[in-house]
Amino acid sequence: MAYNESMVVVNGSQVSCIGHDWEDIPDFLGAKYGEVARRLDLSFNQLRSLTGLKAFSQLEELIVDNNLLGNDLQLPRLPRLHTLTLNKNQISFAFQLSCLTKMTGYAALLEHLAEVTPALEYLSLLGNEACPNQLVSMDKDEDDYQRYRYFVLHKLTKLKFLDTRRVTQWERSEAEARGAFMKVVKPKNDQDTASVVRSESTTTPYTPLPRGSKDSRNHKGVFTKCRYVYYGKHSEGNRFIRNDQL
Repeated sequence: MAYNESMVVVNGSQVSCIGHDWEDIPDFLGAKYGEVARRLDLSFNQLRSLTGLKAFSQLEELIVDNNLLGNDLQLPRLPRLHTLTLNKNQISFAFQLSCLTKMTGYAALLEHLAEVTPALEYLSLLGNEACPNQLVSMDKDEDDYQRYRYFVLHKLTKLKFLDTRRVTQWERSEAEARGAFMKVVKPKNDQDTASVVRSESTTTPYTPLPRGSKDSRNHKGVFTKCRYVYYGKHSEGNRFIRNDQL
């Protein structure tokens, strides 16, 4: 892909490359602006990787909204980065239940951010599936969003702002106490699971009787013994029946 340096807008230590459909970060960007850039805006591109950020060692703010970044996002170590916005990308829940014994999905991404961005104080994930609010689905409510906040704050303990809200001391305490249990997980394939349940319910409906008793070609009666013997002495009807009427 051809890159045009005229697409880059520079204002002091702020570098912006917005809406150019870049699929990766060009080498010239780091070579020319890596040492001076403190704020970098790469929004509205087609980025799937941020490997070109290695030259931006002094970066303090990174805006990469409206790209194609997913759970496999990898950042170089950025010790001064305090603001990161990843709004409207493709960061999602972990999909395989069998992988819960190891970090997967956005949980692994949060672990990675904690390691490579130790000064991170502001993070925004709005518009991603991993951030369950009504921007993603009308089925989500405030409880879903609050659980998400607890989990993120459990992983990134130094955050002061998450999405559009300041982190409160109460949230921090709750995240420390139970944030590890707030991870949202989806089955590998909801449609497959539902189809299996439907097929089982239609082909083998529940019945307390043996299968052979329902075979129209070889019908069999079913007999059994009952241990309970009813004497009728507690029946309300016995109050109005005389012995000579029995």
